[in-house]
Amino acid sequence: MTAPLTRLEAQQRVEQIRAFTNELARLEDERALLLSVAQRRSLQDHHRSLMAELAKQFDVDRDSRSQQLSLGMRIASFLGALALAASVFFLFYRFWGVLGTATQVTALLAASALTYGATLWIRNKDENGYFSKLAAMVAFACFVLNVTMLGDIFNISPSDKALLPWAAYAFLLAYLCELRLLLVTALLCITAFIAARAGEWQGLYWLDFGKRPENFFPAAAAMLCWPSIVGQRRYGGFAQTYRIFGLLTLFLPMLVLAQWGEGSYLDGDPTTIERCYQVLGFAASAAAVWLGVRARWPEVVNTGVTFFVIFLYTKFYDWWWDLMPKYLFFLVLGLTALLTLLILRRLRSERALAQVPV
Repeated sequence: MTAPLTRLEAQQRVEQIRAFTNELARLEDERALLLSVAQRRSLQDHHRSLMAELAKQFDVDRDSRSQQLSLGMRIASFLGALALAASVFFLFYRFWGVLGTATQVTALLAASALTYGATLWIRNKDENGYFSKLAAMVAFACFVLNVTMLGDIFNISPSDKALLPWAAYAFLLAYLCELRLLLVTALLCITAFIAARAGEWQGLYWLDFGKRPENFFPAAAAMLCWPSIVGQRRYGGFAQTYRIFGLLTLFLPMLVLAQWGEGSYLDGDPTTIERCYQVLGFAASAAAVWLGVRARWPEVVNTGVTFFVIFLYTKFYDWWWDLMPKYLFFLVLGLTALLTLLILRRLRSERALAQVPV
């Protein structure tokens, strides 16, 4: 029994049908493939009914014009969510001083409850999800405002523990409305919490977790492993988001430590630590490229190639910036980029040949 399609897979199926139809028309023009009238009618009827069913279930874009309009709607939804969230924030602060404590607490709790209820109601009515995603953003803004201002009312000291409910609520809304922007927000919150906890265990104040970039490595490992542990197939783009942010959380601290050995927990010569992280950065980015090609994860390949080149350029800067004329230095960078392109093209060609059926 085949698994039910997601909206992303439904949209991909529509695009495959359009590409197939265009290729079939070309083949017929070139006299390479000719269908009978009955075959053509049967194929067109099948595609027409399939497209209608997918459009009914998922509100997919049937043509390029619809895709452009959908992109505009996503942008409008995002900007509208930001504007409404800002409106709620400034509305509270406009009248906050004239309200009593009981009224303040009631207003905060009511705002969170009402916006969450509105999100659920809109989600059931909104087929394409644009309005429910907007409502989810506003609900999250109200929740953040709720936690922050309740802490102010009761004089609770700022703590990294506030990041946990923010992350949990962002995860809830992200999976409820299939909203990757809130998934990114949740990942940022949970990354900051894990890094702050790791820093506190080493004796740092929680706001100083950034002084030790290695604090981010546990969060990076968790994000990279999570899509393999818990399947994300039902949620379009979620697995890719986990992997991209996991790699960013892994490579950026490595890049910092490759230039700033004093920031490491390792007890040793800072120059030696920097060199170790430079080698580790090259090895990890190359491993990401290999894994991405093997597992067919283009986002992992792209991120790995980007950081491999960044690590390479930083080494070139360390070696030759003061020794070479500037025009020669940038010429070397350009030639290195061309060499990288040739290597990647060769790998791409070899992989394409390996997949050709014999």
